[in-house]
Amino acid sequence: MPELPEVEITKQGIEPFLRGQTIEKIVLRNLQLRWPIPQKLRKILPGLKIASITRRAKYILIDCSAGWLIIHLGMSGSLRVLNPSSETPTKHEHYDLHVSNNNIIRYRDPRKFGALIWTANNPNDHRLISHLGPEPLDDEFNSDFLHQKLQTKSSAVKLQIMNNQVVTGVGNIYANESLFHAGIRPSRRANDVSRRKLERLITAIKTTLKRAIRAGGSSLQDFYLADGSTGYFQQEYMVYGRDGEPCRKCETTIKSITLGQRSSFYCPKCQK
Repeated sequence: MPELPEVEITKQGIEPFLRGQTIEKIVLRNLQLRWPIPQKLRKILPGLKIASITRRAKYILIDCSAGWLIIHLGMSGSLRVLNPSSETPTKHEHYDLHVSNNNIIRYRDPRKFGALIWTANNPNDHRLISHLGPEPLDDEFNSDFLHQKLQTKSSAVKLQIMNNQVVTGVGNIYANESLFHAGIRPSRRANDVSRRKLERLITAIKTTLKRAIRAGGSSLQDFYLADGSTGYFQQEYMVYGRDGEPCRKCETTIKSITLGQRSSFYCPKCQK
């Protein structure tokens, strides 16, 4: 599933081709994603000017002046920037957004768990977004905030930093990697993590996400960047997906456990 770095990179990739452009049309080939795409977009969107493209958590927000498009990539979605002479759409490419600079933004999603939503209101008030916690790269997400959130939580610390009401966008890959760099075992009780280690965890989350963004994200299975290329952060994984392999730091064998129905990877020596 695309996580925060992949969504941020997608946003950065499409932004130069959309900002300031007028929407000419939207071609809808398959309305049945996670929620049905509203057919009224065929009439609403043409003629609207795109003012900005932003990101909130794993949602891409496109300000169309008269309203907002909210895009979620789901488990296997990606957006590509194409021109009219590009290849014929495949069965997994569900809609095209045509804009005035002769570019097309095409959405591909083999599993169809993504979403394209229209709202005339502030997207931050939308039911999918209004309950979300702070962005992990914002100053609001600090050790004081995290300590306050975790002090009554007895569940595993990994589950808490993947809880979107605590902090948004720290998915499974980057939670595993951040906990390794902070020296914290994923199964440790959240309210048993010291303030000193919480400070290390905050730093590790921010650093890991920034490094992943610079590396173009993690290209696993169906994820591609807006230009069709792939990221390479998976080459830097310290623990994720490395069950049975030696730790890159101490050579102890990496182990895996299941937390919240998700695989968790850790080094028994480096993480306590």
